[in-house]
Amino acid sequence: MIKKIILKFSSSPANPLLEINEAPITVFVGPNNSGKSKILMEIHQYCLSGNRINSDVILENIEFNHLENPENELNELTLGPFEHNKEGQNFINYGKSRYNVVDRNEILNALCNPNKIKQRYCDQFVSFFTRMFNGVERIKLIEPQPIGELLNKSYDTLQVLFKDDNKRKEVRRIIFDAFKKYFVLDPTSNGQLRIRLSDKEPIDIKQERGLHDEALEFYRKSLDIALTSDGVKAFVGIITSIIAGDPRIIIIDEPEAFLHPSLSYKLGKEISSSINGAQKNIIASTHSSFFLMGCISSGVPINIIRLTYSNYIPTARVLSSEKVLKMMRHPLLRSTGVLNGLFYDYVIVTEADSDRSFYQEINERLMMFDPNNGIFNCLFLNTQNKQTIHEIMKPLREMGIPCAAIVDIDVIKEGGTVWSNLLKSAFVPPVTIDSSANSRSNLMNRFNAKDDKFKTNGGINILDDTDKESCNNLFDQLDDYGIFTVRNGELESWLKELDIKAKHSPAWLIELFEKIGDDPLNKDYIKPSTGDVWAFITKINKWLNNSTRKGIPN
Repeated sequence: MIKKIILKFSSSPANPLLEINEAPITVFVGPNNSGKSKILMEIHQYCLSGNRINSDVILENIEFNHLENPENELNELTLGPFEHNKEGQNFINYGKSRYNVVDRNEILNALCNPNKIKQRYCDQFVSFFTRMFNGVERIKLIEPQPIGELLNKSYDTLQVLFKDDNKRKEVRRIIFDAFKKYFVLDPTSNGQLRIRLSDKEPIDIKQERGLHDEALEFYRKSLDIALTSDGVKAFVGIITSIIAGDPRIIIIDEPEAFLHPSLSYKLGKEISSSINGAQKNIIASTHSSFFLMGCISSGVPINIIRLTYSNYIPTARVLSSEKVLKMMRHPLLRSTGVLNGLFYDYVIVTEADSDRSFYQEINERLMMFDPNNGIFNCLFLNTQNKQTIHEIMKPLREMGIPCAAIVDIDVIKEGGTVWSNLLKSAFVPPVTIDSSANSRSNLMNRFNAKDDKFKTNGGINILDDTDKESCNNLFDQLDDYGIFTVRNGELESWLKELDIKAKHSPAWLIELFEKIGDDPLNKDYIKPSTGDVWAFITKINKWLNNSTRKGIPN
């Protein structure tokens, strides 16, 4: 139904407005307060009215596909002549209400020209097929519904499922896969249909729809869905509404709410598969990498849009679903949870888990006591060594995520492809990579001439003044592209005043954590000060927050 969604901005202020072309699934991701819920509300309002409103700050426009057969669509929505109309008048009862009386020619004209008569088209057509599921709404979806007049056309989801064996069995399959319970519709309560979950599948249609003793006993032993968790209610409510209802534009804000990660994955996969080839659009916002991967794994075409809002500058970028899928299939990336970077403002990659734990704790203390210098909403990840940092940093930067790396000073030893891969992942220009390779090689010789254990014996401080200046110049160049070197050597070179006896991580880290304390109210609790690792993290923070930083593709 939706042909194109146009936003008011793109990946940078200099780029044209972002146009999101038609796909069955569109998922908005990004950090908190980036506008994910806001864009859903703006899309929903636009589909109801065909207009932007004054408070819209993200959505610029929506274009709709032309209907293949407007006459058939009109006939499907026509309820028959209004009883007070005189013969020959061109008015019809239209939509789901007997009181929605419209001029047939006017609505047909709108159906034939959806992008020219957009207000009429949305108000009198699109709005009937647009549903938004927020947290409260999805819980209500499982409430009992009247069984109604079964001889007439059904609109309520439970009535549709009660009459349609195929749709009911599809819902049952999905619910059983998720909860190992059978979805059934109980018709035994005063003309209402209630959802129940049964340990056993109905023997036959007679037991499932009947009111005889065997059917009553079957439903008596099943579980009323009202007694289940909010996660079960939300999952069942969304599934039944999409499969049994007739929404063509389905808007879901944080579908993973109340759900375990495995259920988030299953929900994403099932709702995506359910609309494949059905001329429907699902538009969702999520904080869950599991839900996102479920959508991708369905094989249904998907748009992934990352929104950010930093330093009063909004950005929007279309991500490649193929690249996201590749990231999750890569054992290293999957094990480090790299896809979670989509939901943070920044990512910092370290060499090992001890490094990650230490720098994350330092940043937490900066955020607590010196928030201007701490890194807000930052995800810390670790690889197994410096040789694999590029495998995490490059895909994150390709998705527009500001990602910095922290490496020990012995990175200077890493020549050839290890050096070039690291710099390429930071999008350092090729000419600069070539020149830096020569500088690195010469400096490594200078280090080795002084002390081949320079990493543990003082780092850059063992060099003569001239060589030290050259080394600082090289590391300054790396800093410009978000590769930050521990110039004094390694992790264990920080906070020397604590006099840590252990020489190597993780023993060094354990002893350090004991000495820095865990109670901020304790007088011995170590708080941020000037210099040392505090200044190091502050420097990284400045790079991450610099809108003109190098190494992040537009």
